[in-house]
Amino acid sequence: MDNFTFKEIAAFIGIFLVLVLAIFLVTVKTKHKLSNCLLAFFLFTNALDAIKFLQNGVPVNYINLEAFRWSSNYVVSATFYLYVLSVCYTNFRLKLKHLIHLIPFFAFNALMMWGIYLNDRPTKIMFINSMNDMPLVQFFLYLFEVLFQVYFIASFLVIRKAKKIYLENYTNPNISALNALYKITILYYVLHFIVLIRWLVTYIFGVGEIRAWIVTIDGFSFLFCTCWYLFVALNNPEFFRGVNSDLKPIKEVVSEEKSTPEINEEKNAAIKSLKDFMVKNKPYLDSSLTIQNLAEQVEMPVKDLSTLINLYMDKHFFDFVNEYRIEKAIQILKDPAQKQLTVLEILYQVGFNSKSSFNTSFKKYTGKTPTDFRKETL
Repeated sequence: MDNFTFKEIAAFIGIFLVLVLAIFLVTVKTKHKLSNCLLAFFLFTNALDAIKFLQNGVPVNYINLEAFRWSSNYVVSATFYLYVLSVCYTNFRLKLKHLIHLIPFFAFNALMMWGIYLNDRPTKIMFINSMNDMPLVQFFLYLFEVLFQVYFIASFLVIRKAKKIYLENYTNPNISALNALYKITILYYVLHFIVLIRWLVTYIFGVGEIRAWIVTIDGFSFLFCTCWYLFVALNNPEFFRGVNSDLKPIKEVVSEEKSTPEINEEKNAAIKSLKDFMVKNKPYLDSSLTIQNLAEQVEMPVKDLSTLINLYMDKHFFDFVNEYRIEKAIQILKDPAQKQLTVLEILYQVGFNSKSSFNTSFKKYTGKTPTDFRKETL
C-alpha cells in the first residue's frame, strides 16, 4: 500500500465519519440546536476541504464546483468561532450583525465569478494555471491565514473568559467538558499548522516526495481529529451547559480601585456573616446552587456577594462553595456509623453531581482521594 492509497483511505473514512456526525447533529432532538447546527456546518465544510485528499489536480469537468469548494474555506474558522460562542454562552443567538463574517466568502466568490464561474472551459483553465501569480489571489491566501489566526485566538479567549465567569458564579460546572473544548480548539489549530507546513514545503521545494508525505500526514491528522472529537462528544453528551453572556468577570465589574482591595471592619463582618450562614443553613448541599441563588438567600446584591467572595476572600465562588462540601464529606468519611455509604452516595449527599469534580476538589483540598482518605481515617 503506497502513501497515496493510505492517504485516500484515511481521508475517505474521515469524510464519512464527519458527514455521519453532521447529519446526526442536525437531526437529533436537543435543547442545544443552534450549537449543534453550527458544529454540523463546521464539520461539513471540513469534509468539503478534505475532498482534496481524494483528488489528483483540479477536476476539469467540475471546475465551478471545485472553485466553490475553495471558497468554503473562508467560513470554516468563523463558523468554529460562532460555535464556541454558542457552547460557552447559553443565551447566544445568531443575529444580522453576524453576517459580517460572510464578507470574505462572498468576496472570494466574486473573484471566482470573474475568473471561473462565468467563463468557458479554456479561460477557466488559463485562470487556474495563472492563479499563483495573481496579486489578488495571493491577497486572499494571506487573508485566509490572518482570519484563521484571529478567529482561533478569539476562540481561545472566549473559552478562557467563560471558564472564569463560570468559576465565579456557578458550582459543579462541567469544567472537564470545557477543557475538552479547549483541547479541540488546539487540535484544529495544530491541523491547520500542518497545512501551513505543506504550503511552505510546496513553495520552497515544489510538488515532490516531501510534500506527498506531508499531505499523507495531513490526511491522517484529519481522520485522527475527527475520531478524537467523536470520542470527546460521546464522553460528554451534554458537553457544556454554558454561562449567561450578560455576566462578566468580577474584575471587569468592580471599579479599578477595588482590584487590590483592603479588608476593613465592614467587610470582615460581611465575611463572618456569610460564613455563619453557610454553616447554619448549608445551601451548598444544593448541587445546582449559583451565586444568584445564594445572593437571594443572604439578601445581598449579586454584584456585592461576587465581589466579597472573588475579591475580598480571594476565592472563586466554585472553590468557596466546594470547600464546605468537602468539609461535609470529610465528616461523613470519618464517621464509622456511615461507613456503609459509598463514595458516590456521599458526593451526591454533599452537593456534588460529578465524581470527577468531587475527586478533583477533594484531592485539591486534602491532598488525597476520598477512598484513600477513608482508608487512613477508619
